[in-house]
Amino acid sequence: MAVGFLDRSRIVASPGWSRWLVPPAALAVHLSIGQAYAWSVFKPPLEKTLGLSGTESALPFQLGIVMLGLSAAFGGTLVERNGPRWAMFVSMVCFSSGFLLSALGVATSQYWLVVLGWGGIGGIGLGIGYISPVSTLIKWFPDRPGMATGIAIMGFGGGALIASPWSSQMLGAAPWSVGTVATAFLVHGLVYAVFMTLGILLVRVPADGWKPSGWEPKTDHGNAMITTANVSARNALRTPQFWLLWVVLCFNVTAGIGILEKASPMIADFFRETSTPVGTAAAAGFVALLSLTNMLGRFVWSSTSDLVGRKNIYRLYLGAGALLYLVIALTTNASKLVFVLCAMLILSFYGGGFATVPAYLKDLFGTYQVGAIHGRLLTAWSMAGVLGPLIVNAISDSQKAAGKVGPDLYTTSLFIMIGLLIVGFVANELVRPVKAKYHEPASSGEPARSEAR
Repeated sequence: MAVGFLDRSRIVASPGWSRWLVPPAALAVHLSIGQAYAWSVFKPPLEKTLGLSGTESALPFQLGIVMLGLSAAFGGTLVERNGPRWAMFVSMVCFSSGFLLSALGVATSQYWLVVLGWGGIGGIGLGIGYISPVSTLIKWFPDRPGMATGIAIMGFGGGALIASPWSSQMLGAAPWSVGTVATAFLVHGLVYAVFMTLGILLVRVPADGWKPSGWEPKTDHGNAMITTANVSARNALRTPQFWLLWVVLCFNVTAGIGILEKASPMIADFFRETSTPVGTAAAAGFVALLSLTNMLGRFVWSSTSDLVGRKNIYRLYLGAGALLYLVIALTTNASKLVFVLCAMLILSFYGGGFATVPAYLKDLFGTYQVGAIHGRLLTAWSMAGVLGPLIVNAISDSQKAAGKVGPDLYTTSLFIMIGLLIVGFVANELVRPVKAKYHEPASSGEPARSEAR
């Protein structure tokens, strides 16, 4: 149970509090933990200084995403009970400690400490921090849930926009030294602790029964998926809708995260044998560009879902995403512009999928325990965090060992991603409104929903 200034009761908003002060609190946390998407900038320095393969250097990232999903799943109920300030504090302690332990691991050439620190402990910080503001923002913005979750999760997608050039500048150009890499981890841990504290101090929750002025809940905004009924986290796991969305999220994330994790070396490999190779600085800029589209997609596409519906927007993510991967696979390195534009759109869909899924869950299961349900759904992200990097790195390493270069290192991976997106598209088509037998009784559901406010 949270105590003192971390307790939920200490952050109930006073009358007149502006709900627009809450998104900056969410952004302070999500922009920090969004550094995870800049991991590919650390891969080459770690591989050179510690003698790692591409698959080995991906381990902290993979474990971090696994722990993100697991900690979100197991901690979702605690976050609902203790409130967002408690969750943000736990996230800050774990995330910053992970960097500090990683700094020690590099300085002592003990790579397992980097895996444990950034991936294990830091991954817990990722998961708790990721879900910390989501249900709170949905309750502050019941009239625009897609936009609200887009604001919060936009920060996570945009974290690498700051971290990628910052980390690249700190690390410098090759050859890298152990001291340089260790110092970069140390500074990151300290700076992010300060920045996340701003969110901890600013966040508030609405008072019981609060709703936006003039707004009344409706059962249908032109979308039969939207309901005012409530489903508990326990019952949600018994519905086919939950598991269909699990497949949708898992495969959409797998298709994006494998390339995102290897973005910096991937674009360098793609165009290494061409007349216009991509240097280290340009590759880091590509990572930052992907982070920008990842971030903007989370806000733009999730806000659009308030107008066109969640099911329709996922048709775009999955269907158009598969076509864009096909374009990359067929054009290979013929055009750098085509490659970059396709990657940007794919990452915008990838980010949009994350930002839209909490609102999709709210539409299907109500607001009663949406934070806990969202946390459980993020186990799909854990699975994708292993599958995506494993597919891309293992195939790339295998092809490289066979003497292949350029796009040939990634062609097989691209076609696998196309197949996964098609499966996700079919799963989304099968989603239907939740049957009444899973709904909470009105007498029990309504007080619980008020308590969650």
